[in-house]
Amino acid sequence: MTEIDDTDRRILRALEVDGRQSNLALAERVGLSPSACLRRVAALEKAGVIRGYRAVLSPERLGIGFVAYVTVGLNTHTKTAQEAFERALARAPEVRECHNVTGAVEYLLRVEAADLAAYKVFHTDVLGTLPQVNAITTYVVMGSPKDARA
Repeated sequence: MTEIDDTDRRILRALEVDGRQSNLALAERVGLSPSACLRRVAALEKAGVIRGYRAVLSPERLGIGFVAYVTVGLNTHTKTAQEAFERALARAPEVRECHNVTGAVEYLLRVEAADLAAYKVFHTDVLGTLPQVNAITTYVVMGSPKDARA
């Protein structure tokens, strides 16, 4: 485990807000010299604390008007069933996140679609055809007052 101090935490918070800022801007923001800042960022990357950088896309510009969280319960609790379910979801572009969770169901999905009709097609033609699926509950996102995902 890498020791993370307050300076590293300031760097990480600043990069979460803007991962494309220049090293010079980042160094100024966190109160370091540019060379010291660059060394720390490189060390955080090498240690795997920073796993990568990505673009934050506009769902609206991409035609995504419907977002839902979907819980899925499986009818059998075997490794084979879970792996088959996960393989099927890996091929579904509507599924943006898939989490194996504890509780009354096995999976929590974040699903994005153009609209309700497109989600219904996914619900019926993808989730509804998987033999492992026993229960599906959809929670439609009406707004996201806080979303810190990059």
